[in-house]
Amino acid sequence: MRAIQIQEFGGPEVLVERDVPEPQAFDGLVVLEVGASGVNYADTHYAENSYLAPAQLPLIPGLEAVGRTPDGRRVVALVGGGGYAERALAAPEATWELPDGVGDGQALALVLQGTTAWHLLRTSAQLRAGETVVVHAAAGGVGTLAVQLARRFGAGRVIGVASTEDKRTLARRLGADAVVDAGAEDLTAALREANDGERVDVVLEMVGGGTFEQSLEALAPFGRLVHYGQAGREGAPKLDPGRLMATSRGVLGFWLVHLLRRPQLLREAMADMLAAVVAGDLEPVVGGTYLLADARRAHEDLRARRTTGKLVLVP
Repeated sequence: MRAIQIQEFGGPEVLVERDVPEPQAFDGLVVLEVGASGVNYADTHYAENSYLAPAQLPLIPGLEAVGRTPDGRRVVALVGGGGYAERALAAPEATWELPDGVGDGQALALVLQGTTAWHLLRTSAQLRAGETVVVHAAAGGVGTLAVQLARRFGAGRVIGVASTEDKRTLARRLGADAVVDAGAEDLTAALREANDGERVDVVLEMVGGGTFEQSLEALAPFGRLVHYGQAGREGAPKLDPGRLMATSRGVLGFWLVHLLRRPQLLREAMADMLAAVVAGDLEPVVGGTYLLADARRAHEDLRARRTTGKLVLVP
């Protein structure tokens, strides 16, 4: 079968289409006939072996796929790698049957990025009604859904942070009350200005470095910053526990892998979001569709911040 296989770690150039052996079902896993697979920013870290969990070569990237099961059901699955291929292995506990009216790209937007956004707000930040939420990368795969979900979950004000005017316009269309330029020289001041001079309650942050530090400074007492990515590829910021205590601020981390050990949490988020998409209350944004052979270009576009919403590969 055709797949994107990485034989050496590096940048987008290591994503090469090759003929590889078919996956074989074992231990209850099933083989999906892949109709489309999703691209996530984490995939760029896997390609260079800079993610939280070390990767092993050779590697077929891809953590999500839409396809048909051997018995003909159309499903979306969170897979343990191997999604950039014509066929992939899926576990039943991380597979969801798709209702009519939910497209492949929409389903892919929900299964990893959507469940991340849902649990960032509900489980990690424990958003309360009326609170102000800052969403970094508000035009990205997680961000476009987090802006909408924050609204659905009762946020009093949603502030989207994005790098271009077009992206900030998209964030506004999806429900952001205010937007901030990600390149603002004084990000702390810009976030407070977007909140009528007040500090903010919740920040969803996935850049690291200076963005993390300035976002933390923008938090109100009892505010929570949830860190879920290192897109800036900067060094880890320093945290002073005494400073956290003195300001009554909280910092939390989030990694989707831990939800796999509590599948009921994944099911709760997916059921809620699929129903919302069918009802027209949630809009997964599909920002780009690429041929499988063009996976390198998808990674290049993603790393260069040229994309919005969900990126999709089709075999």
